[in-house]
Amino acid sequence: MRDGKQTVRSEEGQQSWRGQRSREEAEAGGGSDEEGFDADPASARAGSGDDLASELRRIDGKGYRAYKDVEGRWEMSPAQGGYALCIDWVQGDPFASPSRCRVILPAALAGLPHDLLSTRVRRTAVCDFLTRSFGAAVSASGGDIRRQSGGWQGEKGGEMSVDKPGQHVLERTSVLIHPDGAVEARFTVGLPARGRTVLGQWAASILLQNLPRYVHEGLLYRQLNRQQLQAHVECVEDTAALRDQLPSLGLVAFVGDGSILPRASGACDEPMPARQAVPFRAPDSLAVTVTLPNRGKVRGLGIRRGVTLIVGGGFHGKSTLLNALELSVYNKIPGDGRELIATDPTAVKIRAEDGRRVEAVNISPFISNLPFGKNTTCFRTPDASGSTSQAANIQEALEAGARTLLVDEDTSATNFMIRDARMQELVSGDKEPITPFICRLPALAARGVSCVLVIGGSGQYFDVADTVICMDSYVPTDVTEAAQAISRRHAGAGGRLPRHDEYGEVTPRVLLSVHSRPLARGGERDLRVKTRTRSCIQLDQDELDLSAVGQLVEVSQTRAIADALLRLRRQLGEGGGGAARGRSLAQLLDLLEAGMDEQGVDSLAGRSKPGNLARPRRFELAAAINRLRIAQLRQLNEGGAA
Repeated sequence: MRDGKQTVRSEEGQQSWRGQRSREEAEAGGGSDEEGFDADPASARAGSGDDLASELRRIDGKGYRAYKDVEGRWEMSPAQGGYALCIDWVQGDPFASPSRCRVILPAALAGLPHDLLSTRVRRTAVCDFLTRSFGAAVSASGGDIRRQSGGWQGEKGGEMSVDKPGQHVLERTSVLIHPDGAVEARFTVGLPARGRTVLGQWAASILLQNLPRYVHEGLLYRQLNRQQLQAHVECVEDTAALRDQLPSLGLVAFVGDGSILPRASGACDEPMPARQAVPFRAPDSLAVTVTLPNRGKVRGLGIRRGVTLIVGGGFHGKSTLLNALELSVYNKIPGDGRELIATDPTAVKIRAEDGRRVEAVNISPFISNLPFGKNTTCFRTPDASGSTSQAANIQEALEAGARTLLVDEDTSATNFMIRDARMQELVSGDKEPITPFICRLPALAARGVSCVLVIGGSGQYFDVADTVICMDSYVPTDVTEAAQAISRRHAGAGGRLPRHDEYGEVTPRVLLSVHSRPLARGGERDLRVKTRTRSCIQLDQDELDLSAVGQLVEVSQTRAIADALLRLRRQLGEGGGGAARGRSLAQLLDLLEAGMDEQGVDSLAGRSKPGNLARPRRFELAAAINRLRIAQLRQLNEGGAA
């Protein structure tokens, strides 16, 4: 038993337990180099669909590792589907991570019209749609259900899995479109067994009977709902075009009229039913009209550069609006309710994060004069407080290139946000090491960094606000003039905190190492990496906690981050080509993004062909590096070799 009460197991029982645990963990996935996934194409076989059928008959009843003989590329005849089936990597055990496969459909078979593939945004939308339709075809017939019966010696396996997207349209590795219009779809199969014996006939029914039907129903253009596909593409294209227009309009975000902001529940990202939700409508004084390529003219709230406050009573929609903004750095599927919301793609949600590790961050714009002379220009701690963690989160976001910060007082450290007159009177300024965030906001704006803040407890923020939006029963109103009048009325009341004209330094850093373990050589196995959940990656015995990184929206992004960490580790270590050594953290992020721009998310995964990765932003990549407790960073101006 896994609770440790049973201390003795038979060898067979231990293998079953370990294998079952491996399979459960594989549902979340891990780095693509984990479990020997780095396939060797030179050793793969090639043949026809009939050859594959013959091979499966030959190995039927043999030991499970005989499945390795079907790794390779198998060309299906027109009667068998007319595509290529690539079995890239075969699991070594029926309980291990499932086998990785791909189908490649020639452009003529896929039949996608050229106009749907004319831009990168459109291709990404088509790939997302095909991922969903292919997965739906598998699920509709129960093809994604794993069979397990009769205990260890019973039949098991048989499930086929396609990556499952959520409400967001991201660049993925589940479906790719080649330059010539060919379609490549990736999936996994739990190759079936009885005990550790190959069930070749069952495998043949999956790969040669069921799979052609799934491909036919889920990937061929002539079989798809063309209206839904066109709407999917146009929806994504409009949101991307809206986001592209923000800089020229002087905006950091736009919320279209009619948007549905509330979600079904805290555990579900789908929209609240329309009959329960209040459709969004912008106040006339803050309304902006944009022209989109498919919808045409759209009216909505334009959030301008500078400092914007979202105020209002409790439970009236302040945080709901901010949450919609933070997740609208991504495009959405039709019907999500947030399709007409777009946010500056460099926007980062900032919060306090008690207990996080901080490494070599200059937090002196906010924290100085700590007891015992602790240095805050190069601050290090394994256990940050609320205020020091929030200061570090801001500095790290700016270091990575953020131009918009999103802050909710509910998840902020109170002493970091404000100090009222009574506290200033009791604890003098020379005894307080924290410079509250409000004091730095004007200087941040002068640097070109905008801030959108949810504020319900301190009117002092009226003094620095450019725009104030009040949410009243989920309806926004412009109360900027009223807030400014209140600010003027209280100007002589005392207790105002001093403004700082200069923000201070954002000191660049260098990543020295991802993990303390030496890089593997030759055929040695490197780090064991598991992506356990959307918010947890395990590297050997070290866990990376990403639970406070709110703009990480899918576990597929987390898997890609795990691969990025492995890639950086190789590039930093001996034999890695030195591409990453000595570069600033921002430059490393540039390298990773350039690779994804050129080669897609596959650029993070080496030679393997994972089908369950989605593109993370540079800010979530940086957040992972900054929270990795075994990573070593130093400032560029510190001593020591890079």
